[in-house]
Amino acid sequence: MYSSRFLELLIEELVRLPSVGQKSAQRLALHLMRVPQEEALRLADAIRAAREKVGFCSVCGLFSEEDPCLIDRDPQRDPLLVCVVEQPADVLAFERTGSFRGRYHVLGGALSPLSGIQPEDLRIRELIERLRTEPIQEIILATNPNVAGEATALYLSRLLVPLGVKVTRIARGVPMGSDLEYSDQVTLARALEGRREFE
Repeated sequence: MYSSRFLELLIEELVRLPSVGQKSAQRLALHLMRVPQEEALRLADAIRAAREKVGFCSVCGLFSEEDPCLIDRDPQRDPLLVCVVEQPADVLAFERTGSFRGRYHVLGGALSPLSGIQPEDLRIRELIERLRTEPIQEIILATNPNVAGEATALYLSRLLVPLGVKVTRIARGVPMGSDLEYSDQVTLARALEGRREFE
């Protein structure tokens, strides 16, 4: 289609990004060809640096340059309270609210047998280990309010309640079928405040 195989290769790679279709990939590729070379190379350098220098926190599973991450090292954070989320983007959503001062645990996904995601594919074992080594008193299950998120919350509640820790679920302020990443700050703050305990 284009006279350059390199441009076609760039478009093919951009299409692989989430929510980027063929037309969006073409627009992005053509934009990158129009901007000054230094600007396009800054983007390439930023991608390379992030991939080389950013890893996962061994404690919570959040993206971080340091291990443990800043949140887990912050003495102002409540070590008794851990909010369990599916993805690092969910942590960013809660942090934007400014209303949660506990710590986090990123599962790395949600249970989905149809997609082949089983409990052993998630960071559940690490969560259990944290209960053994940290003074955690309450776990807030903040998985997405969709079928996979609800199944994950139910599975975790049945696993954690017998261990003697208080297990709560975020309130229904977050609409069913949505992703936490796209929820507004007020909705997330109210969902945290209205959490309930699993029995």
